[in-house]
Amino acid sequence: MMTTKNIILISLLAGSATTAWAAENVDLPATIGMTAYGTSSAGYSQMVSIGNLLRNEYGVSLRILPGENDVSRMTPLKTGRVPVCSCGIAAYYAAEGVLMFSEDNWGPQPVRVITTSIASFGLSIAVAGDIGVETPYDLKGKRISYIRGDDALNLGTEAMLAFGDLTWDDVERIDFPGYGRAFEGIVANQSDTAFTVSVAGGPQQLSASPRGISWLELDPEDTEGWERLRSVAPYFQPHRVTSGAGISKDEPWIGSSYPYPIIIANADADKKLVDGLIRVFTEDYDKYKDSAPGNAGYALENQNLNWVIPLHDVVVDYYKEIGHWTEDMQQHQDMLVQRQNILLDTWESYTKANPPADKEAFKKGWMTARAEALQAAGMNPVFR
Repeated sequence: MMTTKNIILISLLAGSATTAWAAENVDLPATIGMTAYGTSSAGYSQMVSIGNLLRNEYGVSLRILPGENDVSRMTPLKTGRVPVCSCGIAAYYAAEGVLMFSEDNWGPQPVRVITTSIASFGLSIAVAGDIGVETPYDLKGKRISYIRGDDALNLGTEAMLAFGDLTWDDVERIDFPGYGRAFEGIVANQSDTAFTVSVAGGPQQLSASPRGISWLELDPEDTEGWERLRSVAPYFQPHRVTSGAGISKDEPWIGSSYPYPIIIANADADKKLVDGLIRVFTEDYDKYKDSAPGNAGYALENQNLNWVIPLHDVVVDYYKEIGHWTEDMQQHQDMLVQRQNILLDTWESYTKANPPADKEAFKKGWMTARAEALQAAGMNPVFR
């Protein structure tokens, strides 16, 4: 594999927006805007570490805009205020045009993956350690956090409830305005759970509190539980977690995970930007892998190249260049691109024929049109 070496200082013309530093095959702008999770999140910490690398190695400033929910993270990408989002699983919902993205001012988004992290961390519900909960089946009647405006976290919680054959009707829903407030609420004994990544600041805060922390055990052999979970959120997978609050290699948590963060850009994003970022994430891995919890997940061998969102075309070209691409991967990529195009075309024709006078009727009609278009192409709608 090539390495990023031989950094040379390039003089800038006054007022120029070109690269401040140049390295072999890396050509990045002087400033890159990015949205990310809130400042207490693992995703934010990881992007800070990447920002330090970009500044120190390339003279590039990474401007991170923290957002407490999906709306505040995805809107700047949609409007072009930033070219990159360090997102959660809302990136998948955006690509599919579901949940909040089924509304008339959203629709399916042409997002593409640059890279993802899936490492020793897990994603599930963190539970206050003083209520005796061990599995999702034990959540009945407990106070479960609901984050207003954050479909990703709420659907993750719903999936964990489904594993335990439960719904929101079986628990006491406690609403919070953001991710950080949910953990403050658990510590203050206002709620009992919050969906999170195991290495985030919120679980550490809870673990250090008088309530302590526990994690839901999801038995990989519980096929019915996993079937119910995946009927809600198909992107989850069983995972042996060794990093996080109250978790270690000696005391692992048998739980669940999916890639987080998911670094995305729109399909028409600047090719040099995408190419530079995938090279930095891949070739400079040894320089940042220990800089923040979860950074190990960006290693090339940890990339799932047959996942649920298409890769950016430039990323595919890069993997071909370094010999890390197969015919099976290409077939999967082609299918995902076809799926995305079907959704975008269906949205365009549906919105032209159905002005959103009644928002609920509009959403219902879109979900029907979406499912019919995917089924006609032999694809599973997943959401209905």
